[in-house]
Amino acid sequence: MSTEKGDYTFWKKYKRFATTEILMYLIMVLGILAGIIIFS
Repeated sequence: MSTEKGDYTFWKKYKRFATTEILMYLIMVLGILAGIIIFS
């Protein structure tokens, strides 16, 4: 893959940002699920 090096640089540059976004998304989903379970 000729774009492998470019992808590696991209992920290395935005790895921290992506990780933060994923954690925030997971926390939001868990919060919604918890709310459904509590109020159901």
